[in-house]
Amino acid sequence: MEIVALLLLLLPILGLMSLLNLSLTLLRWFYAAFLRPGKDLRQAYGSWAVVTGATDGIGRAIAFELARRGLHLVLVGRSSGKLRKTSDGILTASIGTQIRTVVWDLAEGAGGAERLRTAIAGVDVGLVVNCAGATYPAAMYFHEVEERVWRAVVGVNVEGTSLVMRVVLPEMVRRRRGAVVNIGSASSVAVPSFPLYAVYAATKAYVNKLSRSLHVAYKSMGIDVQCQIPFYVATKMVSMEERPSTTFIPTPEDYAKAAVRCIGYEPLITPYWSHSIQWVLATCLPDFLLDAWRLRVGIRKRINPTK
Repeated sequence: MEIVALLLLLLPILGLMSLLNLSLTLLRWFYAAFLRPGKDLRQAYGSWAVVTGATDGIGRAIAFELARRGLHLVLVGRSSGKLRKTSDGILTASIGTQIRTVVWDLAEGAGGAERLRTAIAGVDVGLVVNCAGATYPAAMYFHEVEERVWRAVVGVNVEGTSLVMRVVLPEMVRRRRGAVVNIGSASSVAVPSFPLYAVYAATKAYVNKLSRSLHVAYKSMGIDVQCQIPFYVATKMVSMEERPSTTFIPTPEDYAKAAVRCIGYEPLITPYWSHSIQWVLATCLPDFLLDAWRLRVGIRKRINPTK
């Protein structure tokens, strides 16, 4: 009887503690998603930022947002024409911004590393945002993917991301400050599998693990390394650039505002508020249901890539 009485006494207390813990978790999420101020990036890290994949989608939007916050930019992209167009747009919108450009197709390997090293010589690069990414042109089974396609995905997402950090990190270490932001993907962490885009998801898992490991290794040197996890954003990579944004599929500009505001905080983060809700919902479902859903989505996209 004494044990029963003790249990009856403890149950309301445990329930109250669980409710309090849930409430605190929700309050922390709400603060981080909507109220937490972004850092003064110039003061915290330096006046220059390197942005890869800066001519389209998330990369372009982040470049504009960083310029709006007063940073000078080194823009990396594979098209000189698109780089010039992006630069002109930023210079028109942001007074006083200095811009340098580096033409580098990251799928081709280390060829552009020396050009980037030359471009950042003598300037205070405190931030690098690796937005460049590559995926399949359409959903495909692995045996259907041409070798040049999957090698390009690996080249950009794995080798390219690593090479850019190899160029910028030594000077950050010397100055004892800096921030690295690598754009990962929900395909590698929020769902147990990503069939018909297998190599893409695997390369983004590499980005996540590399970022976390570098965060631990370089934190004591004053360098923040962060992996940001977007879900769908209305970009051409996911065939949504021409579609209107929704609550769960933000525009690149809306995503970029949230992404820049999160720089320097958690090492693994989903910046956009509705994406974090999707992640929580995904954790509530069993793996076999998520696997079946992703396979169904992949097969549908394989049959009709525009859907």
